[in-house]
Amino acid sequence: MNAASVVDVRGLSVRFASDRGEIEAVDAASFDVREGEILGLVGESGSGKTVTATAILRLIRKPGRQTGGSILFDGRDLARIPEDELQQIRGAKIAMISQTPRTSLNPLITVGRQVARLFQLHAGLSAADSRKRALEMLTLVGIPEPERRARQYAHQFSGGMCQRVMIAMALTTSPRLLIADEPTTGLDVSTAARILDLLRDLGARTGASILLITHDLGVVATTCQRVAVMHAGQVVEIAPVRSLFRQPAHPYTRALVRSIPRIDREIVMEPVPGSVPSLLNPPAGCRYAGRCPWVEDRCRREKPAMTPVAPEHFVACFAVEDGRAAAV
Repeated sequence: MNAASVVDVRGLSVRFASDRGEIEAVDAASFDVREGEILGLVGESGSGKTVTATAILRLIRKPGRQTGGSILFDGRDLARIPEDELQQIRGAKIAMISQTPRTSLNPLITVGRQVARLFQLHAGLSAADSRKRALEMLTLVGIPEPERRARQYAHQFSGGMCQRVMIAMALTTSPRLLIADEPTTGLDVSTAARILDLLRDLGARTGASILLITHDLGVVATTCQRVAVMHAGQVVEIAPVRSLFRQPAHPYTRALVRSIPRIDREIVMEPVPGSVPSLLNPPAGCRYAGRCPWVEDRCRREKPAMTPVAPEHFVACFAVEDGRAAAV
């Protein structure tokens, strides 16, 4: 039996108005994040990953707007609840870690005070108790000498340490869902690995579900239990991580897997062919049609529905549905 969903995104569509027309940034995207799991949301830059995360928090601002679908959290559609109720959820039950931790921290306030403020705001603790809890959180995320570092400012921290502070701040309210948007951006390989280890460990210890947004399938392979693949605003494949790497079904997913650097083959890395279609005037059907080796006229006219190909493994592709993919 599958675990219950913490958040269930159903047919989400988001558009942005521009001088040249409407940009269809997210097109009928559907996926869920389950209790206690880390779900990877992966795709090239511009595929709609961050817009999707922003929509979950209902932080899409004009000229953008949600034009369709629902985002269910505890059975309620976040797009339709009053703003005052949403504020009780945002930050408290759903928290987000930015991909730019240094610029997300206030440069004029000490790190310890920034973490402590959240305990005062959300838990109503006194200044003294908030400072104590802030030190506990800094210790939890692995910041050495927390009492000394709490008196310092963001510019005195490395990129990796700033990211740890952001994680500490996100966890102050014990959220049920933690959205990590490219949490290793700008970090060196060893620091990035430690941040991912920290997220895995904290997820297991706190029970929080994590939506991990990344363009890096290597990160997905070592961190997530399931993965949803986005291309040009559409979710094209959802699968357990092992199933996706062993038997990627969608042609875009196959291309992503082939693009991972390898030392055990003659061609070390194959780039994904073609380019992402314009979202100002995207194809009417599958948005991968212009790049796909299996494309037929039907692909350009109709949007393929998610079809099961294995347990917990779904793909939106007519070639997979009718068996042509297996023969290619």
